[in-house]
Amino acid sequence: MKRNLFLLYPSVCLCILFTACSQADSKTEQKKSAKIDSINKKIATEKVQNPYQPVDSAKYFQLQKYLANGDTTGKWPVKNQPLPVNGAVLPFHRIIAYYGNLYSKKMGALGEYAPKEMWTMLNKEVAHWNKADSVIKAIPAIHYIATVASGTPGKDNFYINRMPDSQIDSALAIAKMHNAIVFLDVQVALSNLKNELPRLEKYLKLPNVHLGIDPEFSMKTGAKPGTKIGTYDAADINYASDYLTKLVKENNLPCKILIIHRFTQGMVTNYKNIKLHKEVQMVMNMDGWGEPELKKGTYRHYLFKEPVQFVGFKLFYKNDLKKAPNRLLTPEEILKLTPKPIYIQYQ
Repeated sequence: MKRNLFLLYPSVCLCILFTACSQADSKTEQKKSAKIDSINKKIATEKVQNPYQPVDSAKYFQLQKYLANGDTTGKWPVKNQPLPVNGAVLPFHRIIAYYGNLYSKKMGALGEYAPKEMWTMLNKEVAHWNKADSVIKAIPAIHYIATVASGTPGKDNFYINRMPDSQIDSALAIAKMHNAIVFLDVQVALSNLKNELPRLEKYLKLPNVHLGIDPEFSMKTGAKPGTKIGTYDAADINYASDYLTKLVKENNLPCKILIIHRFTQGMVTNYKNIKLHKEVQMVMNMDGWGEPELKKGTYRHYLFKEPVQFVGFKLFYKNDLKKAPNRLLTPEEILKLTPKPIYIQYQ
C-alpha cells in the first residue's frame, strides 16, 4: 500500500522542498548577477572606447545653418561634411583664444602679460562674446606658438626655433588655470610638417590639445621667413589632418581641431582638394591685420569664397589700431559676417 511521504514525514519533505527552492533561487540570483556584471562590463568597455560626449547630429546641423548667417550662395554651410566623432567642440562652442609665445612680449597677449593679468583680459573677452551671442557659448583657449620661424638659420639651416618641452608645459599649465583648451602652432620655415609634427605628438595625444599651422611661414622657395609670404597646398593641409586623424583613431581621443591661418589668395592653394575627416574639425582663420573694412574685405575674398568647413577671425590689439578709425572690430560687428566665425583669436 502506497503511503504519502509528506503525511508520514512532513518535516523531512519540507526540508527537501526548501533546500530545492533555495538552490533554484540561488542559481537564478547567480544568473542575474552574472548578467548584470556582463552589462556593467560592456558599459565600462564602451566608456573606455568612447569616453567623450556623442555629437547631437540635429543640433550640429542646426548650428551650422545658424553660422551660415542666411547665406544664399549655397557655399555655407559646407555641403557633405562628415558628422564629427565624439567630443567635438565645434560648433557647440565658440573658441576665444589668446595667441603668443612665452619668450616674447611682441608675438601676442599670451607672452606679453603675466598669466593672472592675461586671464583677466581673456575672461573679459569671453564674457563679451557670450553677451553678444547667446546661441553658441564662448570658451577660452591658449594658442601657443610651439615652433617659431626665425631670421637666423640655426644648426639645421631650417630658420626655425623649436620651443623646449618646459615652455610647452608652461603653456599647458597656464591653460589649466581656467580649464582651457590648447592649440600648439607650427611655423615650419624651411622645414616641413612631416619633420615637425612628430616632435609634438606626445602633446597632441592629450585630449585637450589641438593644432595650428601657419602657411605664412612655410617657405617652399627657400626664402627667409619674413621676407615673403609662404604657402601651403591642400596636400600639406591634408597631411596635417591625416596625422591628427591617425592619433584620434589609435588613442581613442575626442575630435581634434586644425587651425589654418590665411590672409592672401596664395597662402592656400587647391582648397577644393582639402579632405574632411570626422576625426578632425578644420578652421580657416582670417589672420590679416588692419582697419575694420580691410579685414572684412579679406574675409569676404578668401574665407567666404573658398569654403572648407569652419571659419575663424583674428584680432590684433595693436596692429589693428594703426589706421583710422583706430579701433578693433567688436564681437557684435564680427557676428554680422557671413559665415559667422566660430574661432576668435586675439594677438
